This record gives sequence, structure tokens and C-alpha cells, in this order.
Amino acid sequence: MLAFSAAFEVGARHIETDVRVTADGVVHCIHDASVDRTTNASGPFSQYTSQEIAALDAGFGHATPEGYPFRSVGARIPTFEEPATSFPDIHVVVDLKEDAVVEPMADLVHRLNIGERLIVGSFSDARLARFRDLTHGTVPTSVGSARARSWLLASRVGQGLSGPGSALQLPLQRRGVRVVDRKLVDAAHARGLQVHVWTINDPNQMQELIEMGVDGIVTDRIDLLLEIIK
Repeated sequence: MLAFSAAFEVGARHIETDVRVTADGVVHCIHDASVDRTTNASGPFSQYTSQEIAALDAGFGHATPEGYPFRSVGARIPTFEEPATSFPDIHVVVDLKEDAVVEPMADLVHRLNIGERLIVGSFSDARLARFRDLTHGTVPTSVGSARARSWLLASRVGQGLSGPGSALQLPLQRRGVRVVDRKLVDAAHARGLQVHVWTINDPNQMQELIEMGVDGIVTDRIDLLLEIIK
């Protein structure tokens, strides 16, 4: 929540987060499958209850050149409901990190009625297909890894693909191969899909992508991106 609040305060109206589910079925904002790297505890995230997760220090492992400034300042692993309801003007890019989170996330979307504020993605095509089924195709989604590879190949010959998905969410390059270029952006736009690129922290790359016509940039440096947009 510290990061979401900081982004909101400087002008961001879109945030990105990964989601997983606790042992008692509560959707939380966390990337890793374990709590070892970021908190003062250890073990698989899925073995903890929501109450136990709330007691952890989520700033414990966040190192900076000055040390560990986020230890003991109240940083927690939030439930997804917390940012969704605390920032009603924010749209959220959601990455489903595991199969177990798909159904609880779909239930949460229905209960909070926030589908129009989300775009839901995953590296797993099957996971996304399941989420689309549970939400009856009413929530915007990106495409999974297999579909993204097909899009990349098709765009090289100036073609696009039909099928579900509102956006391509891709890295700028993968294993030394350029992924996002003008051909891909044009092909996606011709089919009505947006193109979002992650994770871009270099101002020159930000400028290049904006000029290329991408629709979204995922970044850790919202300050730099906002200056370029201004």
C-alpha cells in the first residue's frame, strides 16, 4: 500500500500488481510464491492465512543503498480488496500468478463490481481462459504466453490474430530478441488490442515506445514517465 499510495500521489491512475491466494482463500497482492525474499518470515505464501500474512513485516527485505528503510514502518502484504477500494479512481493491471487464485479473483470481481477497472493477465493461457469463463468475458484480459508468441510471429508478416483479449502485455525484448516494434503495435491496433510494455525504467526507451504508439508502459519509475508524458 505504501507503493500504491506513492504512485497515486504523484499522479498515477493505473497500477500493476500480481495476486496469489492465502490458505483461507483471500486474494493478496504479492509476486513471489514464498514470503522469504520480502518479509521477516519464511515458507510458501499459500500456507499462511490472511490473518497471519497481515502480521508480517513486508518491508523487511527491501534493501536500498541506505540500508532497510522500510522495516518496521507498517508495510504489509495487502489484500487485493484494499487498493481496489482505497483508490476508487485507479485502474489495475492484475497478473494471476497461480491456478488457485483464479476462482477467488473472479468471485472478488463480482462482489466488488470492479471488472471495468481491471485488465487481467497471466503467463498461462489456460488460467486466463478459466478466468474468462468464470467472469463470462466481461472483464478485459490480456493474452497468455503461447498466444503472445503467435502474435509476435504473425506481426512479423503484418498480420494480427482474432480471439479473446483486450491487450498484449509484453516485455520490450526476450532472450535478446526484440518483441515490441512498430509492426506489432500496428497489427495489434488493427485488431483493436492495446499494447502494454514491461518493465521500462529507461527514459529513452519510454520516449521510443511512446513515439511508437504503445498504449501503456509498466514502470518502477513513474516519476520519469510522467515527466516525459508532460
